[in-house]
Amino acid sequence: MNPHITPGIDVALLVFWAFVLFFIGLVFYLRREDRREGYPLEDEMSGRLDTVGGPMHTASTKSFLLPFGHGRVYAPDRRREPVDIAARRTDRFAGAPYAPTGNPLVDGIGPAAWAERARRPDVDMDGHPRIVPLSAAADFAVAYQDPTLRDWPVIGADGATAGTVRDLWIDRSDRLIRYIEVETAGGVVLAPMMMAKVDRRRRRVVIDALRASQFADAPRIEASDRITLYEEERVQAYFGGGYLYATPARQEPWL
Repeated sequence: MNPHITPGIDVALLVFWAFVLFFIGLVFYLRREDRREGYPLEDEMSGRLDTVGGPMHTASTKSFLLPFGHGRVYAPDRRREPVDIAARRTDRFAGAPYAPTGNPLVDGIGPAAWAERARRPDVDMDGHPRIVPLSAAADFAVAYQDPTLRDWPVIGADGATAGTVRDLWIDRSDRLIRYIEVETAGGVVLAPMMMAKVDRRRRRVVIDALRASQFADAPRIEASDRITLYEEERVQAYFGGGYLYATPARQEPWL
């Protein structure tokens, strides 16, 4: 078999150029696909969208089917993020830090910021909400060796009482306690269990992320038997942000 097609072209040369063309096409495809999440870009100072086009700049819109009949999402979705947050730049250059101008825990500044997650509960493999109150989960109970925490006082970072434990919220898939339901003077709120310290000797729960008075402003959930992904994001952000914003002393540098 003669491998030469013409005096200047043979099969090896055709295979080589086919690989080169394929590789160039692959680079274009991958560089477009990695511009789905977080694109189009925003100007750091003004918040204006970067409208520069081109085949290597943005990907074509693609739809993704969500499980359990929750519809579709599109990426990139051309959604603008808010730029009028309750904070001011500490200096006039791109990347300068923001200083809050209001209540950063409520306004979602810095570590208290949240993402616009889906407003539906996280579900298990059967499509049922994963995180529910322990009182509504007939198949689950606290081990007899451990306290149920019900009616125990919840203590804030300032040593004051924020409220009392009314219930525990469990993750039925991971078999974990996710939230503590706290009854405060301003209403019922959920506090992350991972930020709580159970003091068995004094029969109390200590959550040093916030001062006791700040529990009342924690985000509320709409339903009494389930929590949405968006509400989880808000609760985690509020309590997590307290490690910086709960007291003025926490905002000062250590060195």
